[in-house]
Amino acid sequence: MPATTKLPAAVEAELAAPYALTDGQRQRFRDDGFVKLPGFYTAETLAFFDDVVTTRTLEHNKYRDVPLEQRNTYGKAFIQVGNLWELDETVKQLTFNRRAARAAAELMGVAGTRLWHDQSLYKEAGGGFTPWHVDQFYWPMDTTNCCTMWMPFTAVPLEHGPLCFGKGSHRRHIARDIAISDESEKIIDQAVKSNRVEEVFEPYALGEVSFHYGWTLHRAGPNKLDDPRRVFTVIYMAQDTRLLEPQHDNHRADWERWTPSTKVGEVMNDPLNPVLWSQDTAE
Repeated sequence: MPATTKLPAAVEAELAAPYALTDGQRQRFRDDGFVKLPGFYTAETLAFFDDVVTTRTLEHNKYRDVPLEQRNTYGKAFIQVGNLWELDETVKQLTFNRRAARAAAELMGVAGTRLWHDQSLYKEAGGGFTPWHVDQFYWPMDTTNCCTMWMPFTAVPLEHGPLCFGKGSHRRHIARDIAISDESEKIIDQAVKSNRVEEVFEPYALGEVSFHYGWTLHRAGPNKLDDPRRVFTVIYMAQDTRLLEPQHDNHRADWERWTPSTKVGEVMNDPLNPVLWSQDTAE
């Protein structure tokens, strides 16, 4: 694993400092299933981590020698690399940062957050749309208190493929048994329209991040620009989350990869799932 690069003092301070959430942002997250937070990271922090995350993502890109037109819908949607923190000590400082872990805990209203995993999601130039789906279909968790932080390294205009959310869909129990696919795009799109779920599709400003619940419906448009849409994500769960009895093969695969030492019914206290922020240890 590459050695840790010392963080610039301003970046290190930012990652440790809490983001000043408002009551309105907390309530909007719980009501809508997502919230976008402006100015969460400075341009300096984004630029510092952009280089290292991009390097590791491209090194581990399984589609390196496969042209876009020869991939399926999922492969056209993005390059995906999980747990970059295991590959690079510098990325680990971003994945483990207290600023985002605390924001996730405060948005969900829990005492602390534990890591599920991180991943990069790079939508290449000309990359396709990301189908409608829910993240928690894959996660064998006994809680609804889990969420994803979506962190772009640049501003993301509509042409670059930002997220589109189904407002309030985390309460609607729509398509929770469907993996991301052409089928999920078709079925969920029909359900969104027939249930009159409001679609919120907005650009991201530089430094803006979003958090969404595991059961929030979301998709992303294609990348119509010439540069890749570079996004880093971290998935958080309440610190007392227990392993659910797997319901399908995707649950079993995630169990084996992301929390291998945990037994069904136990708190996910695997070395891959450290507590990243807790009220009990907050300074």
